Amino acid sequence: MSLLVVGTVAFDAIETPFGKTDKILGGAATYIGMSASYFTNNINLVSVVGSDFPQENIDIITSHNINLDGMQIIEGQKTFFWAGKYHIDMNSRDTLATELNVLADFNPVVPESYKDCQFLMLGNLTPMVQQQVINQLPNRPKLIVMDTMNFWMDIALEDLLKTISMVDVLTINDEEARQLSGEYSLVKAAQKILTMGPKYLIIKKGEHGALLFDKDNVFFAPALPLEEVFDPTGAGDTFAGGFIGYLAKTNDISFENMKRAIIFGSAMASFTVEKFGTEKLHGLSKEEINNRIAEFVSLVQFDINLQ
Repeated sequence: MSLLVVGTVAFDAIETPFGKTDKILGGAATYIGMSASYFTNNINLVSVVGSDFPQENIDIITSHNINLDGMQIIEGQKTFFWAGKYHIDMNSRDTLATELNVLADFNPVVPESYKDCQFLMLGNLTPMVQQQVINQLPNRPKLIVMDTMNFWMDIALEDLLKTISMVDVLTINDEEARQLSGEYSLVKAAQKILTMGPKYLIIKKGEHGALLFDKDNVFFAPALPLEEVFDPTGAGDTFAGGFIGYLAKTNDISFENMKRAIIFGSAMASFTVEKFGTEKLHGLSKEEINNRIAEFVSLVQFDINLQ
């Protein structure tokens, strides 16, 4: 099933307690697409970069069978750049630089060959840009998933609420769920957010796993305990890519299958954090992914006799 991914393709510069990088390949759409590529090979990407974006990075992305016909390259301009420094707990970070560059005037154009997609993943962008993408599609996809962040809640709440009403699945973290809903309890927060339009809500809790809600059900998936976490950048996007990639592969959007997709997304995210940037996502084997899934299964599977 065809998957359309819309989001940033970018440069990141990352510093953690374990080391630092110069400019490396990053961006939400990059992580989403590379992660999803391990489950489906019919992936089309819409994004924008500058003429400073090197061919070697394009080659890395296309090596994952990701179609880049929808990626605009703006001559004479620079690619979106973010730099950050993580604290010792790896959960908090300081943004050292954000240079929008080509992203400041990004006007997404969905090629005709992309428009009949069955699955749409909207990476974290301005809500208006996300709406523009949806409005360019002549037929509604089978499933629309969107990611967002508290920044848009602060400066573009009205547009954000409209976009949320247009999608099937919203993915946010626990802090954002509380801000969007005004509720501290994540169960109450989920109930309130589901009245805003989406059928499903995923609340990401970082190293503490993820929650999946619909109006009648809740499912919790843990994160895999890892000996070393080098770089959490892109983990949420990698999770989203594994999630929607698995759904596109199976063509099953039931709650039961979404539970499995959450596990696959969590497994892919666990790879990302083991290296800087997209390094670990490039060149994974099927055996590595299957073994990681098996670790998740053994983590949560148990027998119990009720007295």
